[in-house]
Amino acid sequence: MAAIYSIPIPPHLSTPLLNPKQNPKLSFALSTSIPFSPSTISSSLSRHPRLQVAAESSASTTSSTVEEEEDEKLDDTAISIDILKRFIDINLGKWNGFFYQFDSHGNLLQEVTTKLSSSSYGDGELISLIQTLYIKQPVLYDDEEEWAEYKIKETNMFTIDKYQQIGFFPKERAFSLRYQTAGMLEHVLRQGVLGENDTGEESPKNLKLPSRQPSIVCENCLYSQVKDMRARAFHIMDPKGILEMLLVFVEGRDGSPLPPSLASSEDSTSRITSFLGRWEGHSITNRSGVYDATIAEADTVALLEFDDKGQLIQDITSTSDGGDVTTNVHWTGTVSDNLITFDGGFQMTLLPGGMYMACPCNIANSIAELKSFHLEFCWLESPNKRQRLIRTYDVEGLAVSSTYIYETKI
Repeated sequence: MAAIYSIPIPPHLSTPLLNPKQNPKLSFALSTSIPFSPSTISSSLSRHPRLQVAAESSASTTSSTVEEEEDEKLDDTAISIDILKRFIDINLGKWNGFFYQFDSHGNLLQEVTTKLSSSSYGDGELISLIQTLYIKQPVLYDDEEEWAEYKIKETNMFTIDKYQQIGFFPKERAFSLRYQTAGMLEHVLRQGVLGENDTGEESPKNLKLPSRQPSIVCENCLYSQVKDMRARAFHIMDPKGILEMLLVFVEGRDGSPLPPSLASSEDSTSRITSFLGRWEGHSITNRSGVYDATIAEADTVALLEFDDKGQLIQDITSTSDGGDVTTNVHWTGTVSDNLITFDGGFQMTLLPGGMYMACPCNIANSIAELKSFHLEFCWLESPNKRQRLIRTYDVEGLAVSSTYIYETKI
């Protein structure tokens, strides 16, 4: 539940290994290492007909390879356009709901009413998603309702792959996105809590804002399996790699009932009770990007229970399709109010509404030890069904894969 089996994923390279502009010495060595000028090569081939035939055959093979690579690129582009369109389709419409801010221990700090309007324009590679967020401002005295407007940056073929590093599961209707800043989330908090009284101060009284330079801002979104509703959860990690706050949008598409409020008085005991027991399901892991590349699928068994000493025990077993690889993760944890801390340096924050969000206690430690790490969002929509979405990062902090898990309580 708070951990998954490790999948070896090569780190993404931000630049080619052989880039002449960045490696001039290496480029020079490559260009001067062949002791033949074009005329010398031509002369040599004319004296050796077999070499000439071989060269022509090699040229033909090279041409064929280039054509195959171009075809593959066209196929990839077609696939990516289809994925982008499907992503836009599940986001279209008007969404009404609430925005919640929790501290790292799961305590509710703020609740704000929001509306989101999403539409698209363009076709093919030029298709884009445009979204406008409306934030209900606090009502003073008997004034009419006022809504602040915030236009979210467009999502298109360029942004979704390069900046947002999407992890998308079209059939399951789940996705993960990366944000470069917490600007949108800060705006919701300012307008929803301070309203017109927002003076733009660095640290407004009674309001906790995200760091201006967070190390990670990750959105994990899960759609309801039974209603036209969704939950979008944000991990905000501070510049030192420690969890700063958790933010959640719970939204229903226009025409469906407004989602129930998470502003609940349930205590930590009732929150954890829902997750105890044996859960069985199936996981799908995709690379980040719009190319729909599935890395692995596996059957999962997750067990969470208290032992005789009152310690929380977690066992997760994953068996790959085909049954050739089985991985088990065993952790022992302690519970303090809404926070579970596991001995593997991982923490789980229990939230109302059958949700939890999990992450490393300190991402900086994982990076220092050259270990990949992951962030997780779980939504238990009914007593015996739950969805989990896990975003995995490499040691450089790049999102390399996302894993979707659907499980049933046995």
